[in-house]
Amino acid sequence: MNKVSTSRHELRSVLITGATGGIGMELAKRYAKPGRVLMLWGRNKERLDAIAKLCCARGAEVFPRQIDLSNGEAALAALREDQARSGLDLVILGAGLSDIKSPDQQTEDPAGVLRLALVNYATPVTLATAAAQSMLSQGYGKIVLIGSVAGFYELPFAASYSSSKAGLACFAHAANLAWRPKNIQLTLVVPGFVDTPMSQRLEGPRPFLVSAGSAACKIMKAVKSGQAELIFPWQFRVMRIAERLLPAFLRKHILQSLDVGQKEHAGG
Repeated sequence: MNKVSTSRHELRSVLITGATGGIGMELAKRYAKPGRVLMLWGRNKERLDAIAKLCCARGAEVFPRQIDLSNGEAALAALREDQARSGLDLVILGAGLSDIKSPDQQTEDPAGVLRLALVNYATPVTLATAAAQSMLSQGYGKIVLIGSVAGFYELPFAASYSSSKAGLACFAHAANLAWRPKNIQLTLVVPGFVDTPMSQRLEGPRPFLVSAGSAACKIMKAVKSGQAELIFPWQFRVMRIAERLLPAFLRKHILQSLDVGQKEHAGG
């Protein structure tokens, strides 16, 4: 597997979107240390202030930013502003939305589909591209995109969510081919069920559930080693291989028979 030669470069500046979510907060806490600049983006001001205060107490210089990533142009301007002030050594694009069509709905809500597509796909690939452009001038850099195992499947109850994550994965694989030879490392993270407020909305079992802290540790290890793709927990790697062997009609039947619900949206 291709590795990027960034081991000699200290991660002085780290930008994290979704820093008010479960995995983002855990990553922020673990990356916080003296001499490091953290740029933390999130929607929830109360949680953003809390994680910024904690990271400052650990010695990091912190620049919190309350932002809505459905506004791609504002997000792009914000990234360029942060880059001009502090540079970009590592950019973790972890913000995301999830939604599931309720049993009484024939389709998903179109306005919700648009917002989800912007936050889960359009804005992160735009920010990743802008970050790579900046990193090219310094000769190195690392970018992380947080996908989902949902991107492996055509989920009829979450068509927009699963397709947004599939698109993100396709972008990551293509961008890696272009950027790795130029010493820009892109890591696609593909988690299963992580114990975060987003997954806690789901009704029903969450097999192979991992904690947000454990997920953060796995991601940091993958970033440090230069891994191009991280799928966890391991059971989903096995399932990914096994499901490719299923006949198309059986795979379609299984997906159409899935019954998944969710609770009302939690406050962001």
